[in-house]
Amino acid sequence: MADYFTHFSCLLDVGSPDKAARALALLQELRAADQDADDPEVAGFDLVHQNAPEGSSLWIHDDEHGDVEAVIRFVLRLAEELGLTGLWGFQYALTCSRPRLDAFGGGAHVIDLGARKSIGWTGSQEWLAAALNGEDVDA
Repeated sequence: MADYFTHFSCLLDVGSPDKAARALALLQELRAADQDADDPEVAGFDLVHQNAPEGSSLWIHDDEHGDVEAVIRFVLRLAEELGLTGLWGFQYALTCSRPRLDAFGGGAHVIDLGARKSIGWTGSQEWLAAALNGEDVDA
């Protein structure tokens, strides 16, 4: 039997050590609220305050089974709570414990923090399929 994994590791600079501390507190609040939920809102990633207590960056990563959508939801919530602006993005990898067709790939997401929305994404499987169909690979 094969095990499938989603992995990511990225930094989000929230601008100040106070905002980084507030982000950690918010994550704990949301996780407490999710404790009995069938589909938790903020599962599938860990958050670490880099260079605490004076740093302003948060390390967002998975330990084994990452949830890309949960990261996006949380970062959008942080943008709202902390008044974040600008563009931010991250990449992820899809892997498998054994060789399986269509089990490997990855992608990337870009979020407009000020507009509070995801503005684009790409996936390697979709890109490869389009390229093999003769579509413009740089579009």
